[in-house]
Amino acid sequence: MAAGSRGGLARAVTAGRRAWPVLLMAYERWQALSPAEKERYRRQAREYADRGRSALDVARRRKGDRTSP
Repeated sequence: MAAGSRGGLARAVTAGRRAWPVLLMAYERWQALSPAEKERYRRQAREYADRGRSALDVARRRKGDRTSP
């Protein structure tokens, strides 16, 4: 069990090392945006989330409407 957890930790460390430069660049780009651009991206993300929620609601309703013969 200890060996398995060490393997998972090693994978997490490797993933963190690979992701760090990408995350840092994304943070720097976000900081460089004007407040208006930041708000535009936030609004866009909210709209995407709302669209996804409504699509899930439609799919759940469809699944609930099905009846077994």
